[in-house]
Amino acid sequence: MLGSTRRANATAGRDPQVKNLLASGARVVTIFGKSWDLHAKEALQVTLDENLKMIAETVGHLKRRGRVVMYDAEHFFDGYRANPEYAMKTLEAAVENGAEWVILCDTNGGSIPSFVSQVVAGVKRRLSVPLGIHCHNDTELAVANSVAAVEAGAVQVQGTVNGYGERCGNANLCSIIPVLQLKMGYSCLPPERLKTLTEVAHYVAEVCNMRPDDHQPFVGSSAFAHKGGVHINAVMKNPVTYEHIDPAVLGNRRRLLVSEMGGKSTILHRVKGLNLESQGSPAKAKKLAKRVQALELEGYHFEAAEGSFELLMRRAYKHFKKFFELEGFRVVVEKNTAGRLTSEATIKLKVGGVTEHTAAEGDGPVHALDKALRKALVEFYPALAKMHLVDFKVRVLESQAGTAARVRVLIQSQDEKDSWWTVGVSENIIEASWQALVDSIEYKLLKDGARH
Repeated sequence: MLGSTRRANATAGRDPQVKNLLASGARVVTIFGKSWDLHAKEALQVTLDENLKMIAETVGHLKRRGRVVMYDAEHFFDGYRANPEYAMKTLEAAVENGAEWVILCDTNGGSIPSFVSQVVAGVKRRLSVPLGIHCHNDTELAVANSVAAVEAGAVQVQGTVNGYGERCGNANLCSIIPVLQLKMGYSCLPPERLKTLTEVAHYVAEVCNMRPDDHQPFVGSSAFAHKGGVHINAVMKNPVTYEHIDPAVLGNRRRLLVSEMGGKSTILHRVKGLNLESQGSPAKAKKLAKRVQALELEGYHFEAAEGSFELLMRRAYKHFKKFFELEGFRVVVEKNTAGRLTSEATIKLKVGGVTEHTAAEGDGPVHALDKALRKALVEFYPALAKMHLVDFKVRVLESQAGTAARVRVLIQSQDEKDSWWTVGVSENIIEASWQALVDSIEYKLLKDGARH
């Protein structure tokens, strides 16, 4: 349970939020207080002595009532930089009154690792209780500062999954945990739990309705992606050549991107990864590589749409199940007398011999088409209710053709475990969007092993 020190010029026993902390029944209570003299004088508008009393009396009151008290020293590094002796007095006030842990906070996120290391080491020499570290990411150094603090003696790290938090975020546990465990030899998680880190990162992104960061270290989909022919050739011989750890340790995976820079060797590797080895002849891979190159000349971009590429491979190797057949769709966009635009999509398709004819309205034609498609399929494939679109990109491929130009549509979809991109290309943006939408849904059903 987290709370603050008592209010100024009051008593801890009568402070409403301190009472609530006790009433919660929590065995461990974390109290944050001001360790920067500037904050005491200007934010709280109290004397420096009163600030020390607020810390001491709140910690002591909770300790006497049997709670384990952890003290979060807010703005400690800024306070130490400005007035080191007073900053230390705030920690001593907490420890002398029963705080069993002290967490040093870089609340403004403006410190650098060398300073954090120096300060943590100095505090450790003066205090007998274990230390923690709490860093914000305003200078892109929250992970580095947290690691520096551990090297200097901190034994607890506070952070968040994916680094989510106010302003630029908090220290990213999805980076800190692997660094501490795989690079520095600390034991943070059992190996079987460490393997779920990538899944956890995606799940939290899903719950927070945030788009996963493909380029996030360790757990991002591009963290172990290889494109250049030299890189791919070396990785296929020995992954250590271009990977600092085995991605499987974190539940992530190696990706060899297929593009104009790749060839049949890359495709053969992907065939093996999809358990299609029995059909993985070099001649067939060469044929598929030529097909990929031809499609990319038309505007497809499989490097950025691995979901569509996997479907292309499975179709080429006759290892694909058709989940539904389209009989037709119609999209209508109407602007009424009030000036409001409405979009409606009507779709007719067949699933296992059963015909579905549905309609849906959306914020735009693609949104309406997506809703209608899901509405038609979710009764047959309930798993579709757990996925949604998180990004939609359109690129004009032939600007000289004006409004008749071919366009490429990239769609990113997400469920509670994963995210994936699909692609469509056409002179008609609705048709390109339809191609990407269908691939997105078929990829979801394929990876979940859906049956009808």
